[in-house]
Parts: sequence; structure tokens; C-alpha cells
Amino acid sequence: MRAPLNEPKRERAAKRGAQRDTERASGREVRRDPQYDSRREHEYAVAIPARSDIAAVVSAEPGVTFGMLAGKLGITKPQGEGFGRRVDAMLREGELSMKAGGRLYDGHTPHREAPFETGTVSRHRDGFGFVTPARGSDGGGGDDLFAPPQSLEGVMHGDTVSFTRRAPDARGRQEARITGVTRRAVTRVVGKLKRDGKDWIVVPRDRNFSHAVSVGGKPAEGAEGDVVTAAITHYPQPGSGARGDITEVLGNEDDSGIEIEIALRKFDLPHEFSEMALAEARALPEKLRKTDYGDRVDLTQLPLVTIDGEDARDFDDAVYCERRGKGFRLIVAIADVSHYVIPGKPLDADARERSTSIYFPRRVIPMLPEKLSNGLCSLNPEVDRLVMACDMTVSATGEIKAYEFYPAVMHSQARFTYTEVAAILADPAGAVAKKRKAASGKNLVPHLQALEQVYHALLAARSERGAIDFESMESKMLFNEAGRIERVVQVVRNDAHKLIEESMLAANVCAASILEKHKHPALYRIHAGPTAAKLEVLREFLGGLGLSLSGGGDPQAKDYAKLSQLIKGRPDALLISSVMLRSMQQAQYNPDNIGHFGLAYEKYAHFTSPIRRYPDLLVHRAIKAVLKRRKYVEADWDALGAHCSQNERRADEASREVSSWLKCMYAREHLGTEFDGVISGVTNFGVFVTLDELLIDGLIHISELGAGYLKFDPAQHALVAERSGQTFRLGQRIRAKIVRADPDALKIDLALVAADLSKVPRAAGGGAGDAAGDAGNRRRAAPTRLSTRSTPPLATAAKPRRHVAKK
Repeated sequence: MRAPLNEPKRERAAKRGAQRDTERASGREVRRDPQYDSRREHEYAVAIPARSDIAAVVSAEPGVTFGMLAGKLGITKPQGEGFGRRVDAMLREGELSMKAGGRLYDGHTPHREAPFETGTVSRHRDGFGFVTPARGSDGGGGDDLFAPPQSLEGVMHGDTVSFTRRAPDARGRQEARITGVTRRAVTRVVGKLKRDGKDWIVVPRDRNFSHAVSVGGKPAEGAEGDVVTAAITHYPQPGSGARGDITEVLGNEDDSGIEIEIALRKFDLPHEFSEMALAEARALPEKLRKTDYGDRVDLTQLPLVTIDGEDARDFDDAVYCERRGKGFRLIVAIADVSHYVIPGKPLDADARERSTSIYFPRRVIPMLPEKLSNGLCSLNPEVDRLVMACDMTVSATGEIKAYEFYPAVMHSQARFTYTEVAAILADPAGAVAKKRKAASGKNLVPHLQALEQVYHALLAARSERGAIDFESMESKMLFNEAGRIERVVQVVRNDAHKLIEESMLAANVCAASILEKHKHPALYRIHAGPTAAKLEVLREFLGGLGLSLSGGGDPQAKDYAKLSQLIKGRPDALLISSVMLRSMQQAQYNPDNIGHFGLAYEKYAHFTSPIRRYPDLLVHRAIKAVLKRRKYVEADWDALGAHCSQNERRADEASREVSSWLKCMYAREHLGTEFDGVISGVTNFGVFVTLDELLIDGLIHISELGAGYLKFDPAQHALVAERSGQTFRLGQRIRAKIVRADPDALKIDLALVAADLSKVPRAAGGGAGDAAGDAGNRRRAAPTRLSTRSTPPLATAAKPRRHVAKK
């Protein structure tokens, strides 16, 4: 305990003398610091080592960690806080330097590692942030470092900075001291144009950019309230704000489609192809040429079909199944994008930059130009298309006994929708099946039934394997002619969705298998298990509901799957599944295969969507190289995996934000209206409610719940009134009224009308199919362009040949 500031000097001196006597007696006398300031001694309850002693240990053992240094100097627990502050002061003043892993060096003695590192800043809207160290051969990298608000002046979200490491703070977080910005991530902002006295400012839509940008006097273009883009000419610094110039007027926030234009610029999404890429696409033929067929396997006579949603415009996968004894032959044919997109060419450069197609409501930003995505590479009906085929032998129990990959040519016999296939499978002799046969003259029902049968076999294998099948509810926005939401409807997944998902999963597993077998580098789709911290939160939540997750400290997918089956049919099943899903890590692309936790696969790669995912295109190139006994080379697979993963997350964030903006505009049309709903989230500041009729979420602030002082119980996901005991928890039915909708802040505010409704929640939607979103993600895009048929000679093959791999 520190000595009080008003303690008499004589008493303080007596205490210091007694303390020195004790240290001499114990043999632990601490030498005086040459920079010792007696006026600050009251700050330390016990004596701590002098700076010279600390520097001597670090100089003798460069690279010692903070913990090792404390051990060598015999630091006791009471000395810990003062010792940390002294080391921190030495770091600030350059007497010491700290590198990755908390390694300490003498600041005055040159060593092989520079004292400065680089990293990327992630700012929080509350002012603080984190620095993610860059990986490198110099030993950099490691865990994120905390950046307090005072160190982030003039630093923006995403900036690359130079920094030095400081000693851990009182909460044990290692801090970063930012010394400069080396690269600006934000060069322009999107926001509303507003008057600020005599000047005009742009108020950014990005909540991570907390500074308004001054654009001087009345701009030449744009009116107050318009959404504009401003290029930053002067970044914020202590004492001066950000300044910029308006470069683009996007329009008014009420304009149809404005939300997508904002997202494209806010998230810096590439949305215009380079002229070189467009020129390369224009030079491609409208239909297949003789030279395109080569020695490919002829699959044109097989009844391969595509099955997609009603609004799909590009088709990158086709399927065929037939019975083989007690088992099945299953062919998954995927558009051969790699035949047209050549490494190092402009089309490849643009596709790599984007990494993925981006799906917004009513609009898609494709990874490839329309000439490819809706033309040459789209498996449109009644035209020949180049494909990479995965030809599998599947047992009656759903085990893939053998597989083969080969380049082929196919001719899609039909373009089915999920709804149509579900109707045919439900009634093979019904009106839908008869209408299809009359229109095409082909009886494709037996092949659809074979697909259904192999699906059930694969599904049984999934269950045996212990893959997770979470409860989920998907919704879809329906728009009017003005581009506003008319209503939001629930999407029901039927067996047609699921049979396609299982077929794609099987092909993806085979793709990973052939690459791993031949030790060919590629990007796997990996999914790590839950962290210890997230697992603890999940177990606390489940305990409050009388549930538990088996598996101890290292649960497997089968333990999650067992719990998922147990909660089916419960009113709160959807909410429990949501919490379970949040306990898991994000899936990502990585050359180091650690397996896929959610799907319970030891190996898994994305192969089935090369039109819209760059990692799939890379997998195609690698498999082709294996078939030719060659190797497809990339300069840095690790960096490429990180790039694709980051761009995938960016696209998802942009899509979510657009959906949120549209829902806010939708809610504005229902201000004052009451709806029944269910509490879908609980925080220390209120509860989020999903409104049944609108299928949108809003917040009831804690001050609007009217139950007095409420205490937040994170383990139970509940707010509990201290006096009355009234509880607001996940899954609870309530009635609420929309009182405010703010598209700029992406917030919908609700007011409580009634709690504890007796109405039973609506049944949740079907299973997600894939815990990390890797199975059924088959959204489609844009206008379709059909090609005419061409039939040059082909290499025929009725059975699989070439590379057959036994499992």
C-alpha cells in the first residue's frame, strides 16, 4: 500500500530506514537508482531494482522476456506493479527496446533486431484500438497489442503504423506505442454533406472514422444532405482536423441503389474491371472452338443438370447420379474457369484483387466479367461447356470409395430450380414432373431420384461422422418497383438444396484429398475448433438452460452435433444454435491443412465455385498440375490465403451493412406500429428483438425496459431486475413498437409494449448445412447470355479413367 502524501517526512524517513535494514538482513538489498528521485518514492510500496540493475541484466542476456527479467531480479508480487512501471518508463525513454514476444534489448546497444515493428491498426469506435503486428523473417508477428486512445491521435482504422512494445498494463495487456503512420488505409471517405457555420463538412458513414472532413466553402457540386465522396488532402493531427475535396456526388439517401454505391466506396471494393481485363474478355470467343475440346472426356450425352435458385443467372456446377449395384456413381461437373483465366494475365489480376463475387440485394459485383461469369463459364442449358469433373463412386452408406478428376465437355440437359426439384421428388408422377417432360421431351425424373438417394447416403455418413447441422433461419428481401423492400420472407431449405450441398461437399473433400495425396501446395478451407475462452462462455450459457456440451476441454464436432440434435424442436433452438455458432472460430483459407472442425473433415478445399471464388480457381489449377505431373507455383501461399480470407470478410461486411441499411429504411415506413417478436440478443445496454412479421432486428434500450435497475448476466444472456426479479432473456416473447430508424447509424430503436407473451415462437428454419458457411453458399448473379451449340469430335469415356485414387 502506498504511503499517504500527507505523511510527515520524519515518519516516511523512518520507514525507509526500517525497510533498508530488512533488505540488508535478508541479503536482498537493492542498490540506489542513479536517477532516483526521493520525491516520487511514495509511489512505490516496496523498493524495486534500480534502472542500472535492470539494464545490466538485459545487456547481459539480450532477448530476455519481461517475466524472465522479473525472475532474475527476484521480483515479488508486491513489487510487480512498480517494477512494470519502471520497465515501461525505460522503454519510453529509449533505455530499453522490446520486440515480438516481449523480448527486451538494451536501447543503447545496437543488435540485430530493430527496435521498431510495423503493424495494422484496428480502431474501436470508443477511441481505443489494437495493433496487429506484421509477420516477417525478423521475428515479428504474434498477438495483437492494445493501443490506448492517446496513442491513436491522427491514426485511422486500417492504417499501417510503426510501433514499439511497452510493458503490460495493469490488466496484463501488452501495449503498443505508435511512433508513426507508414501507410494510410483510408484515402477517401463517403458521407453526408452538411453545413458547419460558414464552412461545409462531410460526415463519414464509416463509424471507425470519427473525424468529419472539412471541404471549405460551398462546394461546386452537391447540396446539403447529399451523399458524397471526399478525397482526404490533410489527415487529422493534434490541433487540426481532416480536410478534403469532394470528388463524387452519389446522390440522395432516398435514391434507389444508393446504399450499394456507398458500400462499394466505403469498403473500397473493386467494382470496375480494368480496361486490359475487359479487352482480354472481349477477345474470347462467343462459343467453344475446336481447339478448346482437346482430349477432354465427352460427357455431353450424360443427363447432367444444374439446380439453383429461381433468380440465379450464372451456373458453375452441374450434377449427375446413377445407381451402380448397391452404390452410386456421382459426377459433379464444375465450370473450367482455369481454361480461360491464365495466371499473370489481366483477367487473373482483377480476379485475384477481388477474390470473390459480392452479393448485395438486387445486385452482384462479379469476380469475373459477364462474358465469362454469365457466358463461356456458365453451365447454361443446351450448350456445350468446358468443365472439370469429379467422378465419384459412393457406397450405399455414403462412403466415397474412389474418385477421379478429369477435364471434360458437358451439355446441360436442363436448368432446374430448387422448388421444381423438390416438387418432382415429392410427387414423381405429378403435374410438375409431367410439365417438365412435355417441355423438354426428356424424362429426367429417375436421375433426380438417384440424386436424392445418394444425398440420403451422404447425409447418413455426415451423421456418422458427427458434422454439425445448426438450426438457422434465412430471410430474403422482396422489392417493389421503386427499389424499396416490399416485404421480408423466410427462406425454407428443402431437400433439393441439401442434395446439392452434399454433392458439393463430396467433391470438395475429393479435391483436398488429391492435393494432399500428391503433396501439392494449395489453399485449403480450414476451420479451427473453439478457443478455451469462447468455450467457457458457451458452457456457462448452456448451464443456465440446463444443457451441457460433452467433450470436456477439447470438444469435437460430434459433441456439438449431439447437442444440436438434442435442442431440435425447442422454442429457443435457433437462439441456442446462434450462441453455439459464436463460440466457434471463423473458417479461412490457408495452405496448412488443419481440417474443418464444423464439417468434421480431416481435409477440405473449395473446388465447386471458381466463377465467384478465387481459391476455387487456384484449386483447379493445382489439380490440373497434378494430373499433368507438374506443379502450380505461387510466390507466397500464406499471403494469398490471408488476402482471400480478408476479402471474403470484407465482402460479407459490406453485404451485411447494405442489408441493415435497407432494413432501417423499411422500418421507417412502420414507425409507431406494434409487432410481436422474440429477444434475439441481450447486452448490458438492452435487448435486441427480432420482429416476427418484418423479420428485422431492433434494440430496446435498457432505460426503456421499465423494470428499475437491471443487472446484466452474461452467462445466462439475461437482464435481471434487482428488486422485482423480472427477467429479460434470450428467446423470450415480447411485444414492441418501432420508435426510431436511423439508416446513417444502422440502428432501429424499439419501445417495450408487453413482456412475457404466451404466444409460442415460430418454428425455426432448416439446418444451415455447414457450421462455417462452406456448404450451401451458392448465390448467383446478373443477366444471362446464351451461346449456340458446337459439336466437334470429342474423346469419349463412358467410365472414369486416368487418375483413380482409392480411399
